Amino acid sequence: MKVFLGLLAPLVFLFAGCSLPSNQTIEGEVNPRSSNKNESDNQSTTKILEKPKTKDEIVNPITISFTGDILLDGWVGAAIDENGVDYPYQHTEHALQKSDITVRNLETSVSTRGNPEEKQFAFRSNPESLHGLANAGYDMVSIANNHTLDYGIEALFDTMTHLKHYGIGYSGAGKNEEEAFTAYYKTVKGKKIAILGLSRVLPYAEWAARSESPGIASAYTYEPMMKYVEKAVAQSDYAIIFIHWNKEREDYPEDYAREMARRFIDAGVEAVMGSHSHSLMGIEYYKGAPIYYSLGNFVFTHSNNPKGQESMIVNLSIGKEEVKSQIIPAKIINYQPTLMDKRYNQAIIDKLNRLSYNVQIDQNGNVSPKE
Repeated sequence: MKVFLGLLAPLVFLFAGCSLPSNQTIEGEVNPRSSNKNESDNQSTTKILEKPKTKDEIVNPITISFTGDILLDGWVGAAIDENGVDYPYQHTEHALQKSDITVRNLETSVSTRGNPEEKQFAFRSNPESLHGLANAGYDMVSIANNHTLDYGIEALFDTMTHLKHYGIGYSGAGKNEEEAFTAYYKTVKGKKIAILGLSRVLPYAEWAARSESPGIASAYTYEPMMKYVEKAVAQSDYAIIFIHWNKEREDYPEDYAREMARRFIDAGVEAVMGSHSHSLMGIEYYKGAPIYYSLGNFVFTHSNNPKGQESMIVNLSIGKEEVKSQIIPAKIINYQPTLMDKRYNQAIIDKLNRLSYNVQIDQNGNVSPKE
C-alpha cells in the first residue's frame, strides 16, 4: 500500500516550516489512448563533467530559452496522433530554435509499460511524441515533477531511454540519488552550462530518490539537495535551477519558494526557473539573478481557467557581467502555444508587472531590476 507524504512528512521530510499537500492535483484529462506494447528496460547513466580551469570573457552572449509544463498525453496526445508529432510546436518552433539551449518541464512519463499510480491524474505519453520535441529544438527537459513516476519505475527508466534516443538531455530523476541530482551539462561558446531539475511537489514519499533506490530529485529538504546544487555550480561556468514548486493556479509563490530561491543564488546559481502552478507567476531579482516563480503551461490540455491558457517563453542572455531576461507571451489554443498580437502581449506584460516584486518589464518583454 502506498504511503502518502501527508502521513510521512514529520518523519521523512524535515524541511523547516514546510507542510506537504496530501493530494496534489493537475488540470488534465484521462488518456484516450492505450497500448500494451512492451519495451526494453534500460537504465541511464550520466557523466559528471570536470570544472573548467579558466573562465574567459564571453564575446557573444549565451542564449537559453525556457518554457513551462508540457503534457503529451490525453487530448494533447490524441491531437498528436491525428496531426503529427510536430503539431504542438507549429506556432513557436521558430522562436525556440533561435537559442543555444532550449529547456522545458516534461509533465509526463514516456513509455508503453507500467501500471498507473493511485492518484487523480496519471500520465503516460507515446515515445514517438518526443520526436516533435527534438524537431522543435529542445535540448533538455526537467523530469523532476509529480508525474514522472505516474506509471512506476519501469516507465521512468523507459522515459530516460527514449529521451536519449531522441538526443534530448534531462535532469531531475534517476536510478539513485546521485543520478537524480545530476545536472544536465552543455558547453556553449566555450562555457559550460549546468541545468539542475528539482521537485518540491511529490505525491508519495517513496518517489524521492535515495542512495540505493530510484526516484525524483526531491527539494523538500535542503540536504542533500544543496550539496548537489553546489556541485553543479562548481563543475560549470553558469548553473541554473529548474524547480517544480508552489501551489496550483496561484498568483504568488509560497514563502518557502522565495527563501529557497535565495539559497540557490547564494550558492552561485545564475537563475531560477519554476513550474507546476499551471499559471503565470511574478518575477524577482536577487543579487542580479532572475527568479521566475512559474512559467505556466506551454503545451497542455484545454483549461476552463484562463490562467491555464496563459503562457510564455523566457529567454535568458548570459553575458560577461550579467544575466538578462526577456519574456515572449503566448496563449494556448487547441493545445498549441500560439504567439499573439500586441494587445494580448501587453496584457500579459501588465499582469506580470503587477505580480512581480522588484522588476520592471517593458513593452518588448525585457525584464530588468527596478532602480
